[in-house]
Amino acid sequence: MAAEGDHIRRYTYTGEDDEVPDDVTHVTIAASVTVIPEYAFYDNRSIIEVIFDKNIKRVEDYAFNWCSSLRRVIMPGVEIVEDEAFHHCEALTDVECGKLEIIKESAFSHCNSLGSIDLPSAKFVWEDAFLGCEALTDVKFGSKLERIGEIAFFGCPSLERITIPLKDGMMNDDNLFTRCENLKHVDLVEGEVHETIAALQLEEWRIDMNEEIVSINQILPTTPAGNDVYEGDDGGKARVIRTWIRSVLGKIIHYKLEHQRYLNEEIATTLSAALPRDIVMNNILPFLELPSHTFELVDHEEEEDEDDSVREEEVEEEEQGDDNEHSDDDFDDDGNASLEEDGSRKRRRIGDHA
Repeated sequence: MAAEGDHIRRYTYTGEDDEVPDDVTHVTIAASVTVIPEYAFYDNRSIIEVIFDKNIKRVEDYAFNWCSSLRRVIMPGVEIVEDEAFHHCEALTDVECGKLEIIKESAFSHCNSLGSIDLPSAKFVWEDAFLGCEALTDVKFGSKLERIGEIAFFGCPSLERITIPLKDGMMNDDNLFTRCENLKHVDLVEGEVHETIAALQLEEWRIDMNEEIVSINQILPTTPAGNDVYEGDDGGKARVIRTWIRSVLGKIIHYKLEHQRYLNEEIATTLSAALPRDIVMNNILPFLELPSHTFELVDHEEEEDEDDSVREEEVEEEEQGDDNEHSDDDFDDDGNASLEEDGSRKRRRIGDHA
């Protein structure tokens, strides 16, 4: 179904067997479609805009790869974007993807016009996901983020700000922000951390926590971005952010314990002198409790053992000639993605970018 206008041709895509005419500029995906199949729009140089129905959950490998005129993508229901789905969409500036949870390898790599992206539902960002996005300045994650894979933002020289949750073990690759020389600001997702700090009993604790949170924005501008991964020149921005996350977590855990001790010892004792103890315990102290948010520091020795186990499994799969590298088996029983990549593949990706 198409309609023609001033240099605009609209078309409704109905599924895998539907061949999109070469001159179509604006595509609407029919409600009957739930998956955009691999190579569906591969190397289509005419389409400018694609609007998905909310029923579409997945965009498969290379679906919009090398769509060089594509500027706008609205995909309100998509949860998974697979390998290189939007790779080299060099005109892409506007991506709306509020329910996107899994961003696979090179999904948005070399989208050189993409200035910012909001990913409130993202959980797993695979390796190279935004590699070489030269215009990208601002990335906003939500509280659900669990892991960012290797060199996911390698070679994004315009990247200035990233918003992340306060979680340890979320970014383990030292090269994550290599060649991101303008990365100067890290913001924490609004919510749990700020609510907990605001509820701390003593002002000096609140001041110390807020100073610790903003300290990263004083350190990052003078931290080198690095240039050559294989010469050990990763620059250090990722390491600095990891260290900062652990420091903030350590302090907030400490002050939560101090807050509880203060309530139990200082306030309870003082109020009990004026009021019956049962009234103090049941009607006053509960209103002074902190929000029930949990903050944890990862045991990194245990995490390294898990990563070694993942690598051993990957080697075994390669020896068995497993050709399907990114099947559903890439997720463990808890739904966590394996984001490791062998060295030769990593060199190829960075070589392509260079």
